[in-house]
Amino acid sequence: MGGIIVRPRARILHGHDWVYGTEVLKTFGSPEDGDVVSIKDGRDRMLGSAVYNSKSQIVARRFSRRRQDLDAEFFTRRLQRAQEYRDSLGIDPLVRRVLWSESDGLPGVIVDRFGRVATLQTLTMAMDQRRDMIAAAVKEVLGVESVVERNDSSSRKLEGLEVRTGALLGPEPDACEITIAGMKFHLDAIHGQKTGFYLDQTESYRQVATWAKGKRVLDCFSNQGAFAIACAQAGAADVTAVESGKENLPRIEANARLNEVPIKVVGADVFEFLSSAARREEEYDLIILDPPPFTRTRKGIADALRGYRELHLKAAQLLSKEGLLATFSCSHHVSAEEFGGSVAEAFSDARRTARQLQTFGQSSDHPILVGFPETEYLKGFLYGMTASF
Repeated sequence: MGGIIVRPRARILHGHDWVYGTEVLKTFGSPEDGDVVSIKDGRDRMLGSAVYNSKSQIVARRFSRRRQDLDAEFFTRRLQRAQEYRDSLGIDPLVRRVLWSESDGLPGVIVDRFGRVATLQTLTMAMDQRRDMIAAAVKEVLGVESVVERNDSSSRKLEGLEVRTGALLGPEPDACEITIAGMKFHLDAIHGQKTGFYLDQTESYRQVATWAKGKRVLDCFSNQGAFAIACAQAGAADVTAVESGKENLPRIEANARLNEVPIKVVGADVFEFLSSAARREEEYDLIILDPPPFTRTRKGIADALRGYRELHLKAAQLLSKEGLLATFSCSHHVSAEEFGGSVAEAFSDARRTARQLQTFGQSSDHPILVGFPETEYLKGFLYGMTASF
């Protein structure tokens, strides 16, 4: 087994599992991209086994603290362990995130289950080279009929990987119906969003909806309409869903019909919609903001914070006297403190006073590793407007 020796201040010496190119002191044994390598410190002490890719900024990603190869038995064992953990939390076994990359000890591997279908992403070169072995383990452990490859993520380019989608094992699945948080949705595992459906908000849908009864609700960046449908089911007086993605508009309408709830669907840029709604002097009792990432790099943090401030200023201007704002950020590089600070600045600009009522995070089938901040990305807050002091 080839390997690398890390520099004295490498973050892996302090509990992290990644080694960046700038942290490598020396490479030995001529490892090839996709190989399993050993990681050692300057005293020749073994730090663990990792997957290697010289083309990536992250040249090594540790998956075990001992010597370990990537064979079929290993993948089966890790899958079983991940399922046991989620079973212990009472997460729906038929619709959930099955594997969450480093959080489950499989760097770059993401598996979601939707009934009889599992979707697979392999976002690191080593795991991509072994995707057939992983797919076989997924089919065996979960007992699904089909394993679908959803390797259409732009992040694969950072590893020098091509984009691919399609059935890996079993027949190509037809569109089907799934149930999430008590709601029904149409699912297209091959052509749907990301790995088929966003599962990181499954616990937040109902948490937000508990505040919706009798209220005029505006769901922005609605995607497939989950927040809007949850609020309508909870007894909202009126629900409007705003989405800029044209392909999602018929999906929201179809999902609303499937759940037999009335929702007004608007195809528009959210920033433009909020501005025009303010000019029309519209007012809402509950506004939900769940946008896509505003930045994917540290360099973009300042621009992202300006964007969040503008977005929340526009939303604050539409809130009723005691209105509620549920807002989320999935920009990993923007901390909860920075995100909350941008919201506070927006409230100040709008001359509104608010109380923080609740916090939100990613669903528990997206576990967060202590000492590995990259495994935590979703943060959210619920604010309630109040009279100025």
